[in-house]
Amino acid sequence: MRSLSLAAAALIALGGFTPAHAAEDSVPTPKRGLFLTVSGAENTWIRGVLLHCAPEPSGPHPQAAKACEAIAQADGDLDALPDDPHACTKEFDPVTATVTGSYEGRAIDWRKTYPNACAMDVDTGYVFRF
Repeated sequence: MRSLSLAAAALIALGGFTPAHAAEDSVPTPKRGLFLTVSGAENTWIRGVLLHCAPEPSGPHPQAAKACEAIAQADGDLDALPDDPHACTKEFDPVTATVTGSYEGRAIDWRKTYPNACAMDVDTGYVFRF
């Protein structure tokens, strides 16, 4: 009996023992979706929107289906979004785009600053058109 008590005390001291697969199976992964933001230089303004891509595109993003399609083409890698080439002015008015949340069970925490909103639009297409 004493060895059982010592074993129990040791497990408590180590934080208990739960097989990794049991812990993963018992706690469902939340379907948070993606929170997208765009902000102006020095955060003089900011706008954001929530985007869900699964089970189907939804949320208040005005182009949810096209944004989810672009993210799927990039396999969730925001640096690999399909471009939408069009002419832009050389105006310097920086904007910062961010994405936090989860996509297909993977955590996403992405941020990039562009010289202006048009350059961001060229690089990210429908994803930040809100």
